[in-house]
Amino acid sequence: MNVLHMKYAVEVARAGSINKAAEEMYMAQPNLSRCIKELEADLGIAIFERSPKGMTLTPEGEGFIRYARKALDQIDEIERIYKNGPHTGSTFSIYVPRASYISDAFARFSRGIPESTSEIIFKETTTTDVINSIMNSDCRIGIIRYLSNYDGYFREMLDEKGLEHEVIAEFSFVIVMNAECPAAKNEKMTLEDLRSLTEIAHGDTYIPSLPTADVREDGYSGVIRRRMFLFERASKFELLAKNPGTFMWVSPLPRDLLDRYGLVQRECVDIKKIYKDVLVRKKDYELSELDERFIAELRDYKRKNL
Repeated sequence: MNVLHMKYAVEVARAGSINKAAEEMYMAQPNLSRCIKELEADLGIAIFERSPKGMTLTPEGEGFIRYARKALDQIDEIERIYKNGPHTGSTFSIYVPRASYISDAFARFSRGIPESTSEIIFKETTTTDVINSIMNSDCRIGIIRYLSNYDGYFREMLDEKGLEHEVIAEFSFVIVMNAECPAAKNEKMTLEDLRSLTEIAHGDTYIPSLPTADVREDGYSGVIRRRMFLFERASKFELLAKNPGTFMWVSPLPRDLLDRYGLVQRECVDIKKIYKDVLVRKKDYELSELDERFIAELRDYKRKNL
């Protein structure tokens, strides 16, 4: 069986059309159609049902595509590991949402990484990118974030994709501000308390970790009149530390980080949404020693600080 033909079949299944798949792969439609027919002849099955509306998978085709994706994932992983020469040493990779408790746990984990480790990847990104990267074997484990309202949807979707999932944190976003800010005297705050302050928000909104979008959707954008959009994590804390007239929405911060910058965090009674941070990985992926170390550090740090 031709591996390239297998890749073509997966692309046609994704696109749902020979013409669309051929266009996306920059190849002639007749050539792609011939390759699919040759693959079906080699296997002795019909992978697709053809109709004027496009290409749909047969029951046998669904099974084949499922196995083909797994096989191609393994091939991609082999190429990624060995394309620059023989691989030596262990590796660790994880994609996560923005959360100081996660980055602090990673910093502590990093102190015990063995010298034999050859590659470490820690990337803050979106939930969609985490899931796609794990499916494509770009990373081994990841943490996704979603509103608890969508728990059923995400559980079903992760199960369908063959991903293990474990909730590691549940929280509402809180307000963090300079301890000298007049509004900080309130243990619990309302959005109205924030009217005179400037919100610090992430400029790269493609990595969501603030509830800014949710606040706007709920009609609070008229309350928060001033925003600063920044693109670098450390500068946000420096700004909060030096400007008592600013605040930021965050997942709960570790105590040592608050103390380091002279900050306090406060609950907003107008924000009731609960978020979940969920650890995900492929069901057939066996956790490495480094994976286990990081997860243990994460759980321990979360338990002590949040």
